[in-house]
Amino acid sequence: MLFYRTLLIFILTIICVSTEEDSLSMTKAERQSLREESRRMFYHAYNAYMDNAYPADELMPLSCKGRWRGVTPSRGDMDDVLGNFSLTLVDSLDMLAIIGDFSEFSRAIKLVIDDVRFDHDIIVSVFETNIRMLGGLLSAHVLATSLKNDVPVLQWYDGELLAMAEDLGKRLLPAFNTSTGIPHGRVNLKHGLRGLADSRETCTACAGTMILEMAALSRLTGNPVFEEKAHKAMDRLWKIRHRTSDLMGTVINIHNGDWVRKDSGVGAGIDSYYEYCLKAYILLGDEKYLARFTRHYNAIMKYISRGPIMLAVHMHRPHLQSRNFMDALLAFWPGLQVLLGDVRPAVETHEMLYQVMQRHTFIPEAFTSDFQVHWGQHPLRPEFLESTYFLHRATGDDHYLRVGKTVLKALQQHTRVPCGYAAVNDVRTRVHEDRMDSFVLAETFKYLYMLFGEDKDLPIKLEDYVLTTEAHFLPLSLATDGKNGSYLSITIDDEDEDKYRKTCPNTASLVAEKVRQPMRQMLGSTAARPPARLRPLNDPRHINALSDMGISVLTLPDGRVQLLYTINTAKSLKDAAEGLTFMKEMFKWNTLSDSENGVVAAGVKVNERILPGGPGHFGKDITGSDRFTGNPVAVDPIDACTPIVNKNDIAGKFGMAIRGQCTFAQKVRHIQEAGGTLAIILDNVKDSSHETTALFAMSGDGKDDIEIPAVFLFTLEGEYLKQAIAENPNIVVTIGELKSIKKQHEVGCDNDNCEIITNPAAVESDNASYEHLKKVLGQLVSQIEMSLTNEEPSKTCSEEIQHVQVSKDKFVNEEARSKACTTNCGVEDNDNVKNIMKLDDDF
Repeated sequence: MLFYRTLLIFILTIICVSTEEDSLSMTKAERQSLREESRRMFYHAYNAYMDNAYPADELMPLSCKGRWRGVTPSRGDMDDVLGNFSLTLVDSLDMLAIIGDFSEFSRAIKLVIDDVRFDHDIIVSVFETNIRMLGGLLSAHVLATSLKNDVPVLQWYDGELLAMAEDLGKRLLPAFNTSTGIPHGRVNLKHGLRGLADSRETCTACAGTMILEMAALSRLTGNPVFEEKAHKAMDRLWKIRHRTSDLMGTVINIHNGDWVRKDSGVGAGIDSYYEYCLKAYILLGDEKYLARFTRHYNAIMKYISRGPIMLAVHMHRPHLQSRNFMDALLAFWPGLQVLLGDVRPAVETHEMLYQVMQRHTFIPEAFTSDFQVHWGQHPLRPEFLESTYFLHRATGDDHYLRVGKTVLKALQQHTRVPCGYAAVNDVRTRVHEDRMDSFVLAETFKYLYMLFGEDKDLPIKLEDYVLTTEAHFLPLSLATDGKNGSYLSITIDDEDEDKYRKTCPNTASLVAEKVRQPMRQMLGSTAARPPARLRPLNDPRHINALSDMGISVLTLPDGRVQLLYTINTAKSLKDAAEGLTFMKEMFKWNTLSDSENGVVAAGVKVNERILPGGPGHFGKDITGSDRFTGNPVAVDPIDACTPIVNKNDIAGKFGMAIRGQCTFAQKVRHIQEAGGTLAIILDNVKDSSHETTALFAMSGDGKDDIEIPAVFLFTLEGEYLKQAIAENPNIVVTIGELKSIKKQHEVGCDNDNCEIITNPAAVESDNASYEHLKKVLGQLVSQIEMSLTNEEPSKTCSEEIQHVQVSKDKFVNEEARSKACTTNCGVEDNDNVKNIMKLDDDF
C-alpha cells in the first residue's frame, strides 16, 4: 500500500512539473500580439521624434523637444554623440525597412538626403559616429539596394546614402593620423584634428570598433583607405595585449600605445572590441580575427568568468580582481557566446542578468556581485535584449520569449511617456530622465520586434547579414563580392598556437532550462528580490522572497497592503540586511513627488471646473491633446469588483466606481466589459483631495487586456462630480491631460504657466518624524553590519523609542500610500533587537 501511495505521489509530481514546463510555452497568437506591440512602441518613439524633434539629433521626451549640439544645455562628454546630423533618424532608418514600412523608409531616406549635412564645425566621438551614423547610412543603403527591385516605392534610389557615407568616412579619417594607427577618440567634422592637440587617450572599444563599418565602406565604394586604417588599428591593439594573460586594458595612449587603465573585463570600455574581433571574421572571412578572438575568449573564460558572474581583473595580474561590480554593457556577452557556439555559459550569464532585472525591474548601469545597485541609471539599453534574441534563436526555448515580454512590459509601464520613452535616472525610484538615445529605436525596439517575429515576417534573410554593435545590417557577401578584397593577412605571432585552439561545443542536446535552474538555486532563489515599487504584491514567489528578508505582506479589509518588517523573522542576517535595503528603498520612493515619479496628471472638466486626477498604468493613455467626452454613470455594484449589473446604463458612457475591495484594473476591466468607454474611480478615504494628497498612477495587474482609459479622483473632487450629476444626470464631462486641458479652458494659462497642484506641502512635524525614522533606519544598518562581521552588537537605540508615528498623507506613483510608519525599538534579554516597520499601500 505504501508503495502504491509513493508511486502515486511520484506520478503526480511528474504531471505537475510537466504541466509547469508546458505552461511556459507561448502561443502563436500571443507572440504575434507582442510583435505588433513592439512595432507600436517603435512608432510611438519614432513619431514623437519626427513630430517634435527632427531634424535635431535626439528627442528629449519629457521636454518634448529636440536636443541640439550647442543649443540645448551641454551634458559634457555625453554630447559627443551629437553632430547636428539628425542622428536618431539615420540610426533608425533600417528599422523602418525591417518592419516593412517601405513608404516611410523611402520618405525617411529622402529626408536624410535633402536635410543631413556633415560640414559642421563640431567635435564628435569617432566611435559613436562610426557605429550610429556611418553604420546607419551603410545599412540603409544595403537594404534599399537589395529591396528596390521588389519594392516599387524604392526604385528611385540610386546609391545616394553610400555617397553620404563616403563623405562622412573621409571626415573620420584624420582621427587615424597617429604614430600608432590607433585613432583619436574625437574628431572635428569640418576641421579634422584642429583643437584636439591635447588628445591623448581613447578606450579599447572606441579604437577597436571600426573594422566592420570601415571595411564595408571600402568594399562598397572600392576605396581601400578606410579598411586599411581600421585594420592597422586592430593590428596595433592586438600587439599591445598583455602577452602572458592575452587580456586587454580599457584605456590607451594613442601616441605611444601604452596602457592608461589596465583593468580588463567584458563591459564598458572594451565590450565591442571583442565583438568586432569575432564579427570581423564572420563578415570578412579573415581567419586572423578568429584566431585573435579565440585567444581573448580563452583568457576571459579563464580569468574573468566566475560561473555566471563576470568580474574585471588587472590585465597584468589576472588573478587579482580590479573591482567588485559589473556594468550593464556586459549583457551583450551571452549573445556573442551564442555566435561562437558556446551556449551553456551564455545561458548561465543571461540567467544571472535576468535575476538582476527581476530584482530591479531594469538592469542598472552597474551592480554588485550580490545584485545591489552600484549606479542606478538605465538608459533603455538593448544589450540584454540582444542576448535574449540570440539565445532564443539558438535554443528555440520559449523562456526567452517570456523574458522579452517581461522587458517589454517594464518599458511600457515605467518608461513610456506622452512624447516617446524616457530613460530611468535610478532603477530604485524610477525617476525619469529627459533622454531618449538613438539606440532605443535602432536597437532596443528592433531586437524586441525580431525576437517576437518570425523569419517570414522580415523582408530579408537574416542569415545573409551580420549585425553590427548598433544592430545595423551588413551583408556577408562583402567577403567575396566587394570591390576590394581582404589584402591584409597576419600570422598570429605565437610559436604554440595549438594550445589556444578551441573546439566549439556540441549544443544539440542542450536543454536551457536544465542550465538555468541550478543558476537560480546558486543565486539564492527562484525569483530575485522584487523591486521596492512592485505592484501589485500578489506573486507568491515575490511574497516568499520578502518573507525570507523578514517582511510580511498583509492585505487589509479595505484593500490596502501592509508590509511588516521584523529582523528576527528573516532567514539569515544577510537576508535581514537585504530586507532593510528594500524598506529603505520604499521610504526613498515614498518621498518622491508625482512629477519625479513620472505621473502625467489627468484633468476632468466638470461644468467650468477642472478637477486634477490620476492616470492609469493600463488601458489607453490620456496624453497630449486627446479629449474624452461622455456622460458619467454610477455602476452597480458600486465597487465594480464583480461583473456590472446595469450594463444598459453603462454602455457608451463613463462608468463611475468606488475604490476598495479589489484592484483598480479589475474595476476598469468590468466597466470595459459592460461597454463603458472610460472608467472614473472615486476615492473611499474621507476628505482626501489633490490639495492635500499627491496624485498617483493606478497600477495594472500584469494583464494587457484593458483598452479604455481610466482616471482616479480623490474624495472631495469626487463629491463635486457626484453633486453635478445629481443636479444634471445628463451632464457631459471632458477628460484630458491636466496641463493641456487647463491651457485650453483656463484664462491666463498659456505656455508653461499652468499651475498644477499635485504635490502638497509636507507638514513640518511629519518631516521631523520622518527624519527621526531615517535615523533609526541608519542605526539598524549599523546593527546588521556588525552582526554580519560577527562583532558584538551594541545597543542600537541611542534613545528610547517606543512608538514613532510618521503620518504621511501623500499619494505617490502606482497608488502607494504611506499612512503610518511605526518603528518599535527595544532591547530584549538576548540583546537581539526586534524592529518593526510598516508601510500601508493601497490597491
